[in-house]
Amino acid sequence: MLHLCSNLHFSIKTWSFLSMLFILAFFTTLNYYQHSRPTSLFYFNSFITSATNYTLATYLRHLTLHPHLAGTAPSLHTALYVKSHFQSLNLQTHVANYSVLLSYPLFSSVIIHFPNGSVLSLGLVEPGFSSSGVVKPYHAYSPSGSAYGEPCFLNYGREKDYIALGASGVKVKGCVGIVRRGGGLSRNEMVEKAAARGVKAVLMFTEGEFENGVERGTVMNGLGDPLSPGWGGVENGEKLRMDDPLVMQRFPSIHSLPISMKSAEIILKSLEGPEMPYEWRKSMRCSTSGRLGPGPIMINFTYQGEKKMATVHNVFAVIRGSQEPDRFVLLGNHRDAWTYGAVDPNSGTAALLDIARRYALLMRLGWNPRRTIILCSWDAEEFGMIGSTEWVEQNLINLGSKSVAYLNVDCAVQGPGFFPSTTPQFDNLLTEITKKINDPDSEGKTLYERWTAADRGIKIQRLSGVDSDFAPFLHHAGVPSVDLYYGRDFPVYHTAFDSYNWMVNFGDPFFQRHVAVTGVWGLLALRLADDPILPFNYLPYAAELQDYTRILSKLLEGRNISLHPITAATQELAATAKETLDEAKKLKVDKVTDERTALKRRILNDRLMFAERGFLDAEGLQGRPWFKHMVYGPRNDGESELYFFPGIANAISKSSGGEEQNAAIQHEIWRGARAIQRAAHALKD
Repeated sequence: MLHLCSNLHFSIKTWSFLSMLFILAFFTTLNYYQHSRPTSLFYFNSFITSATNYTLATYLRHLTLHPHLAGTAPSLHTALYVKSHFQSLNLQTHVANYSVLLSYPLFSSVIIHFPNGSVLSLGLVEPGFSSSGVVKPYHAYSPSGSAYGEPCFLNYGREKDYIALGASGVKVKGCVGIVRRGGGLSRNEMVEKAAARGVKAVLMFTEGEFENGVERGTVMNGLGDPLSPGWGGVENGEKLRMDDPLVMQRFPSIHSLPISMKSAEIILKSLEGPEMPYEWRKSMRCSTSGRLGPGPIMINFTYQGEKKMATVHNVFAVIRGSQEPDRFVLLGNHRDAWTYGAVDPNSGTAALLDIARRYALLMRLGWNPRRTIILCSWDAEEFGMIGSTEWVEQNLINLGSKSVAYLNVDCAVQGPGFFPSTTPQFDNLLTEITKKINDPDSEGKTLYERWTAADRGIKIQRLSGVDSDFAPFLHHAGVPSVDLYYGRDFPVYHTAFDSYNWMVNFGDPFFQRHVAVTGVWGLLALRLADDPILPFNYLPYAAELQDYTRILSKLLEGRNISLHPITAATQELAATAKETLDEAKKLKVDKVTDERTALKRRILNDRLMFAERGFLDAEGLQGRPWFKHMVYGPRNDGESELYFFPGIANAISKSSGGEEQNAAIQHEIWRGARAIQRAAHALKD
């Protein structure tokens, strides 16, 4: 009996000890899963290893079954598909709708009249797509009307092209201009420059491998709904009248239409007149007579379109932050397409859906981000970044006070090669992330190794262009931004051939490039959402500004203009950036978790986040006040070689060297300097 009791006593002690060990192990494990951040090996690797090219291919296949132009029923179906995907992952999901002015074609024709009396009607529909539901090629917001005149080749339609035409004795007034895409100009700039010289109408073509492909696009000036400039175009909200001057100035004054390279060749081969400049001829991929025109053929051009109100749908998934829910990391991609949109934009949409899937998996493993992550699926980007712009305008105060970063992917995969664009505080973080991703086109190499070998070092572009949904975030709201692409340009851009078949045959047959872009995009967001100290480094920003100043110094040499204000402000930013980096390093190694240290981290993060807002100027750019960023933004003259300091670039392009023009440049230099100083003061402790 005593022996039995002794054994029982031992058993109870043993089980108590084992139970205590089990409870300790359980809470240790629970504590690890609750407090381990995705920057730790566990969650980081879980995100990377959960990638599957098959899943990405499946998403893309579903998204591209039908053409889905914004404002149409198939476009609504893709919105519902994205929404249901987010909901199936148990992510908080909502939709923001906007009532906006869109533009669609009704009728178009281009008839060539030859000197011998014969006529030829150009085919304006891509072969094989007449009954597929693909919209006929057109320029959104082109005015309706007709034109009859001799054709004349305008090259890219730049100022120097018109100078060359004048030197050759060609008078373009009254002609129908034939323009090839490129040369740094937007479609709107090409058309407006032609209108300023008396050209009656513009036919625009793109040179490429698909001679029957026609590049659709918008010719509207500016971003967002033209009827609600500066505020969100919500249902029952204020709308300007169609004849309001603010609305009218958004649209070109002459008609335009895109045509295929094959159609352009028919016209260009028939031209007579002076010889084409040698530089033009040697760069052309299409066949021509080598002549500029005008004539002797005549072109009868007609376009009828309609501008009408339509509802567009932005779809969001929100993963609420556990410690800083009022700090947002936004990942965005637009969903609407001119046609099937396999590359543009749904390679990016497939990546966004896969990131949602992989984040949901991490959440099932116990992860919750420190900061809130918002996945954004935009509508009506192709018409002028309308969906994203309306949302930014409606939520400007919240975005300005709470947004950490906006990470954009449009055409995730166009072909080979990694081509990132960022504001410079991301440079170090992006470089670090690419070392974690396998290169899709090289066995045993990282994306970083292939990228740096191809570019002979780090090459990151900047975000002065207005060509995707980062524009309202950076240029209007001052949110630090990233734009990622795999591949540069692709031959089926905005044509009916941008299909799933093109992607699997040419763009990314095994969807490994999709995996790479998704990896970079998702890991960037994980770091930004979870690092206790935001991984921003403003030293590259200061270095970039110093480079810009050296370029300006050479450009303005010999003129009575001083760059000292920018030089001094940049030096202040560089010094502050160094101090901030040292402060961040100290706080990273400080493991104290009391409220005082947490507050220090919060204050530092706010400074790192708000510094970009300092580059905004309330008055905006001269002539384009909606664009407020003084370092990155669009130039009024797209031909300027300066891709930075848009206000200074605009003043230089207008200058003929007189004292009044010099004073205007000097004023813009001071505005740029004050913006840099504001950023430095925001960053400073």
